[in-house]
Amino acid sequence: MSDSGLAAITIVTFNSSAFIRQCLKYVFEQDYSQSEVIIVDNASMDGTVEILREYEDRVRVIYNHENTGFAAGQNQAIALTNAGWILTLNPDVRLTPDFIRRLVTALEADGSAGSACGKLLRMTDDFGVPERPVFDSTGIYMTRNLRHLDRGSRVADEGQYNQPEYVFGATGAACLYRRRMIEEISIDGEFFDSDFFAYREDADVAWRAQLAGWKCLYTPLAVAYHVRSVLPENRRAVPAVLNMHSVKNRWLLRIKNMTAGVYRRYWLAITMRDLAVIGGCLLREWSSLPAFWLVLRKLRLTLAKRREIMRRRRVPDEQMAAWFSNGFPY
Repeated sequence: MSDSGLAAITIVTFNSSAFIRQCLKYVFEQDYSQSEVIIVDNASMDGTVEILREYEDRVRVIYNHENTGFAAGQNQAIALTNAGWILTLNPDVRLTPDFIRRLVTALEADGSAGSACGKLLRMTDDFGVPERPVFDSTGIYMTRNLRHLDRGSRVADEGQYNQPEYVFGATGAACLYRRRMIEEISIDGEFFDSDFFAYREDADVAWRAQLAGWKCLYTPLAVAYHVRSVLPENRRAVPAVLNMHSVKNRWLLRIKNMTAGVYRRYWLAITMRDLAVIGGCLLREWSSLPAFWLVLRKLRLTLAKRREIMRRRRVPDEQMAAWFSNGFPY
């Protein structure tokens, strides 16, 4: 049985020595007293482990012997707590003192919402807060061609996202999940799909949750700051293996969650984007070509997951299609 009032902050680290100490400083300043911190380190080699050993009297730390990926690491942390609320947190995020309390309060007031996100703003690599606030994310949205993007990303905060509202989902960098929703949409004990390894696993959770009838609530009074290192336009600066997982996960995401009615509405935009991705891999980004073999290798298991997701589905195509209709055209 879960502890309904307890909030667990779950953090997965991998070579996070530049950020983790500062991240924990702001975690410990939270005014929500019923909380615990669980960190899973994925075999860091940059001094992160030595830093984490300093905090073992205040947090629970698990040291993995290999990098299992963000998704598996988060699942590992979530399984170690019976907290009613789970805040997934990246080590490069700075929370304001009332962040967790604001999100918990929002979800307690709205039983239809299974997750909540706050106003995530950009900050510098040294955890400095810019004088002029710029959005990092106010929730994620899906485009017609199956891209998932952060609302407001890189746009100055001029009050345009100051109202609570439902969004498609939230970035896993700082999202509060309701334990009951985690239990309802997990498959074979996994909340985040470990086959994704990294990237798009939060979009997969959001899509599964929407299909099952759970909403995601954006709460602007909960403010945090994020060092955003991965953006669509700096793909070439991202390690090749992560770009490969991103390509692979585009197809896993669709195979698991796409329904016929939604696909019929947006098949042209989806196909055009697919051709662009495939062409990019064939002509330029050869290091991502193994993604297609991995999709085929995981196809049987992914289809089994799809069957379970569709068995639990509660929302019709008309309602789901609306989440894709307001994105950017291809």
